[in-house]
Amino acid sequence: MALASTVWDANLYLKFADARMRPALDLMGRLDPANAARPGHAIYDLGCGAGNISRILAERFPGAPVVGIDSSEQMLDKARSQTADKRVSFAKGDLAHFKPEAPPSILYSNAAYQWLPGHIDMFPGLMKLLPSDGQLAIQMPRNHEAPSHALMHEAAKAGPWRDKLKGIGGIARVEEPARYFDVLKPLSSALEVWETIYQQVLTGKDPVAQYTSSTGLRPFLEALAEPERTQFYETYAGLIAKAYPTRADGITLFPFRRLFIVARRA
Repeated sequence: MALASTVWDANLYLKFADARMRPALDLMGRLDPANAARPGHAIYDLGCGAGNISRILAERFPGAPVVGIDSSEQMLDKARSQTADKRVSFAKGDLAHFKPEAPPSILYSNAAYQWLPGHIDMFPGLMKLLPSDGQLAIQMPRNHEAPSHALMHEAAKAGPWRDKLKGIGGIARVEEPARYFDVLKPLSSALEVWETIYQQVLTGKDPVAQYTSSTGLRPFLEALAEPERTQFYETYAGLIAKAYPTRADGITLFPFRRLFIVARRA
């Protein structure tokens, strides 16, 4: 596999759009549309990536403007190029210091806050941005103890790149569901926290390694130049192939745990 770029690769990320879409829609399905369209308020898609979910939010809540926020210019360029709905706009922003231009009726985030260390301490601040009955909806992968992520560190120690990858942390730890419940309960009139394990069906060469190379593996790849970047990737892909073998029918099953939070502001 050629690894030419170390920035966010929108096309590689979108290669697995179907697998990433299901949890996003499951999260969205728990939102109440009754208070979404408030005069002067907007729905924010925090960590919007290439804008796929922002456009679906606009379809589900037709009375409200939707603003996608992301830190990647490449992702934002992709989002703008694929979005015709004038109710949907995109802006560059840092989720760790998010300040909305318009008051939010819904703060929605699909698979973004796991990149931020200490994200659990940010969630009360997000809740306080919402009006009474406003909604916070967050989904984060909680797969950091699975082989897909644990083997990143094993591969990091398995070659001459060891010193260069020392200290690379990848995705921040996502806590036990009860931690998020306890942090958000005092600010919530209604609160749901749950987990789902998706049996993702992948095909092709090195499907799990390809999947993680656009997300959790990316910080490791960014720290290396060629040829070590490709050598590291091939080492990781070899370990992953043993942990997630391809079945006789050509399918690789990739169990993936995700944490969901839906909170209504008191």
